[in-house]
Formats: sequence, structure tokens, C-alpha cells
Amino acid sequence: MPATTDGSTGALPPRAPSAGETTAETTAENTENGPAATTDTAATARRAAARATEYLLSVQDDAGWWKGDLETNVTMDAEDLLLRQFLGIGDRHTTEAAARHLRAEQRADGTWATFYRGPGDLSATIEAYVALRLAGDAPDAVHMARAATWIREHGGIAASRVFTRIWLALFGWWKWSDLPELPPELIYFPKWFPLNIYDFACWARQTIVALTIVSALRPVRPAPFALDELHTDPARPNPPRPLAPVASWDGIFQRLDKGLHGYRKVAVRRLRRSAMKAAASWIVERQENDGCWGGIQPPAVYSIIALHLLGYDLEHPVLREGLKSLDRFAVWREDADGAPVRMIEACQSPVWDTCLAAIALADAGLPADHPQLVKAAEWMLAEQIRRPGDWSVRRPQLPSGGWAFEFENDNYPDIDDTAEVVLALRRIQYPDPERADAAVRRAVRWSLGMQSKNGAWGAFDADNTSPFPNRLPFCDFGEVIDPPSSDVTAHVVEMAADLGMTHDPRVRRGIRWLLAEQEPDGSWFGRWGTNYIYGTGSVLPALAAAGIPASHPAVRRAVRWLERVQNEDGGWGEDQRSYQDKAWAGRGESTASQTAWALMALLAAGERESAAVERGVAWLAATQRADGSWDEPYFTGTGFPWDFSINYHLYRQVFPLTALGRYVNGGPAGASQGA
Repeated sequence: MPATTDGSTGALPPRAPSAGETTAETTAENTENGPAATTDTAATARRAAARATEYLLSVQDDAGWWKGDLETNVTMDAEDLLLRQFLGIGDRHTTEAAARHLRAEQRADGTWATFYRGPGDLSATIEAYVALRLAGDAPDAVHMARAATWIREHGGIAASRVFTRIWLALFGWWKWSDLPELPPELIYFPKWFPLNIYDFACWARQTIVALTIVSALRPVRPAPFALDELHTDPARPNPPRPLAPVASWDGIFQRLDKGLHGYRKVAVRRLRRSAMKAAASWIVERQENDGCWGGIQPPAVYSIIALHLLGYDLEHPVLREGLKSLDRFAVWREDADGAPVRMIEACQSPVWDTCLAAIALADAGLPADHPQLVKAAEWMLAEQIRRPGDWSVRRPQLPSGGWAFEFENDNYPDIDDTAEVVLALRRIQYPDPERADAAVRRAVRWSLGMQSKNGAWGAFDADNTSPFPNRLPFCDFGEVIDPPSSDVTAHVVEMAADLGMTHDPRVRRGIRWLLAEQEPDGSWFGRWGTNYIYGTGSVLPALAAAGIPASHPAVRRAVRWLERVQNEDGGWGEDQRSYQDKAWAGRGESTASQTAWALMALLAAGERESAAVERGVAWLAATQRADGSWDEPYFTGTGFPWDFSINYHLYRQVFPLTALGRYVNGGPAGASQGA
């Protein structure tokens, strides 16, 4: 019978059975006489999958999880040094190691980009430049002068993002009065009122609450040097700009900001102090067990600054643990000369990486009761979140049961991780099946309960779709709401289909939404991965799992689009610029992860024997390294479309193995059993 969603103990559909204790190589070779072994391509794929399986097993942590580095851009490293300067806790060893990373990431034109081979980014370049000045690099050094020239040519500090100018205002390099106002009284807005804190996505909400305190107090630390070289005109660092027309949204919100600047002068001091105290309590209540906030670096940084300004000293347990948590975001390595290099991760992805690794290994034929899969299941089960979080503001009666992305983030589980963890657990023969089944039931109940009104799913909240937050002058740093997306919705549909729930009305609404969201060219937009290849690679397997036939017009349009955008070398790739310019959709250098997404989509659409699939599989096999891994310098993950790009270092391993495994074995693990 289908899984229940009301917390009862109804039976779940069967999982994939154990295949016994065989090695990955033997498992691959056991398909020799089966339908998968009909071509040289299939034999090549089996060998590549076996090598990839052994590699992925070798990098599992003893505790059962996987985690690859999460690479973003140098603003993380620059802001870490600026934070240490602001708090007075910088040390030479850390500063020099961070500076080596910053210098290594600078390009020949003097700029820093936000993704591999992307265009120079003004804010990233300003922040990296300032951080290197703090590290002792002279402004007349060749690499610094080149950066400063480029910054001036592109508008100087005045043209940078608000967040960059906030960091500069902390040291008097920018005037607080020239920044958008962010009053702490925002914390008192009721949940039904426009622009209340729950109208913002969780990542923005955590940051904004802390910054209301910083904005109210306007701290300035002594600057160790001037930054006149970064202004187009040092005498007029912030030249006036005309307001947008009053009848436009931009014009309305610009004038609202002017009104808030006026309110600052007349704000009731007792009310403001009370609001800052309430905001501080909100922040402290959301600190995670490991000292961080939300498992991500930016809210942690601003929360530490805000609380410190309110009198929390650096030895206070909240700040002490918060600073310790930031140290855990540091990835240390050595450069070619053996000198230490320090890179800061924006967050860490163990739950996401672990469930994707487990799916890849199972789909490649690793036995369902393999000890390392069982260990992964044990770790994932222990990570399920059983208490309410901010998501319950809109779903107060819904019992919890999701998983978060990070090691510690109990306040913000996400629907995407939860769906993929369920799919992973369904592929593993756990020795205590009732424990696993109970966890799955809780997860399904929570996930389906988080459906938005339009029938789809966002990542962290239901119906987080207010049109106002993105209009604020303050919010120029990326997406600040969490509307439903095709990729998350597809993963929920795939999870529900795996549990035999295809005919559930909520799932049917999700399927209808997905079909309506298809782009005219046949692709789907990818919110959390780059971009149309990721969206299409997520949706087609979900539709297939839900019983949509390969002959369906939407499926055929998607297949034709994937065939059109395949690169001449047989792989697929898509540049981050597709988020700004549709001409880039499906276009870019071939990458292992994006090639795998395209293959997963085509295989789900019944295209196993097609030339496109054979060429894609051959590309994966040809680009695999001797140790069974792949290299992938390109960024194929997304934090905010275009504004914040991610290179998940494990994507290059898990998705190719998934695609190869499905090619060799005829589909996802358990699919032939009707699970």
C-alpha cells in the first residue's frame, strides 16, 4: 500500500533487494550477459562506472558521510579578513594564507570573477583588493594598480553592491548615510504585513535581521589606509543619481528609503532599543549547536558583528562558538611552493553530498546492503530534523521531518535535500527497516505539506513569493525570496512516485505545474543548478518515474532540445551567463556533471540507444582520470542565479556515476521492481 502521510505506520512499497556482498567491479561485470552489454560503449561504461565506484567509496568519511569542497568566490575570503580586522582578531598566519588564495584567483586583467572564466565582477574585485591591502599589498604593486584601474573604469565603489559598501562603511570608507536604511523595527512587522521578515527567503532573513542592528548603530572602526584610488572622483565619491520615475516600483521604493532615512531622525529611542533587543533574541535563538547560523557563512558573520555591537564580548559563549564555527568553513591546502593557502566555503554540503553519493553508488549496482551504504543510511537517519523551524510560520500544524543541507541547520531543513535523502534511503537495505520507514513517512508528510498554493515546491518555505523584497534598494545582492522551482518540484514528484504515490492529488498538481513550466524550446529552468540542463535533467527522470510516457510531447521537445545543445565533443555544458542571457542556454564547455544531467534526462526519456547518449557516455569515459574521478573547474551549481555561483566539488563524481550506472543497468536502482 502507498506510504501514509498522517504519521501512521502504513507499509511502504518494497525497496531494491540486496544483491549480496560483491565488489563494484564484479557487480559491473555481472551485467556482461544482460541487455546492457550489447555495445562497446556499454563495456566502456561498465569499466568507467566500476572505477568511479571505487573512487567514491574511497572518499567517504568514517562517520558515513561524504562532503566535497564548496567553492564560491573571493568575497567569502575577503569578508572573513574584514571581519577579523573589525573585531581585532586578525593574525598574520591566517591573513597571509588567505592573501595567497586571493592572489591566485586574480585574473590577468586585474579582476576577480564570481565563477570560473566568468567576467570580472566589480564588487568581488573591490573586496579582494581591500583585503589584499589589509594583508600588506602595496597599492602601486602591478597587480593592485591593475585592479584599481579596472575598478575606476567600471564606476568605482559607488557602483558596487550594497553589501560591499556596508563592509567599507564599517571602516569609514563609505558613509552610512549613503546606504539604504534598514530599521530594526522590521522585527515587529506582523506575519501578514508586507515586508515582514518571513517574506524574505531564509538566507536573506537571517542576514537582514542582523543587519538591521548594524544599520541602526552605524559603527566605524579606524581605517588603516585610505581608498581614494577606488573612486572615480575622490572629491565626490558618491555622485548623485536621479531617482526612477515615481510611478515605477523602483521609484516607489527609492522614495520609501528616503522616508526611512527621515524616520531614523525621529525614531522613538525606546522603541528602537527594544527592537534591537528583540532582533538580538531572534538571532541567538537561531544559533545552531555548532555555533553557526543557518549553516552558512554570511548570516554568521553579520550575526557576530551585530551581537558584538550590542555588548557581547568575544569570550561570550554565543560569540566564542560563532567564531569557532567560522573556522570550520576554512579549507586549508598548500600552493606549488608548499606555502599554506586558505579558502573559505560559504557553507558545507554533507547531507546533500551523502544522499547523492548513495544514489550514485546504488544506481551503479553497489549492493543495497553494502556496509558503506548502510553506514551512510545510519548517518542520514540521525540527521533527520524533528523540531519545527521558521518554515512552520506558514505551516504551523505540520509536523517536522525534513533534512537540512549542512551538518547543523535544524531551523532550516529544505525540501530538496529531504526528497533526495528519501530516494537514497529507498535504495539501501537498512538492518532496521522500521526505523528507516518511519523516517521516510515523516519526510513525505513534511515535504507534501510544504507544497505551495500553485502546486509546486520551493526550497525552504511554502509560498515565499512576495513581490516586494526584491524591490528594496538594499536587496541588490541576489535572490531574496524562495519561490517554487522546477528542479525542487521534480525531486518531490520523483520521491512520491518512488513510493507509489503518483495518483495523490498533490503529486498530480506538481506534475501539471512542471508540464506548464516547460520553456518553449523544450527545456526547464534550473534554479539550484546551472541551468536549463540541470532543470531538464531533474524534470525528465521525475516525469518518467511518475509514468509520463516517453512519447509525451513535452518529453519529445526536451529530447530534441538536449540533442540540439550537445557539444561537438559529445558532452554538454552550460555557462552561468545563461541566467542573464537566454542565448547561453545549454551552451558552454562540456563538464562532467552537466553531461551526466543530460544523460540522465535522455535515459529517462528512453533514448538509451541514441547516438546522443552513446556520444555522451563516451565523453564521460574518455575524460575520466586514472583514479576514477573527473576534473571540473567550471561552476555548475547555483546559490542565487547569476549573482552567486557554486562549484560543488563532489558533483563531478556523483552525477557521472549515476548516469553511467543507469546506462549500464537500465535505470535507477529499484526501478525494475516498481519501487
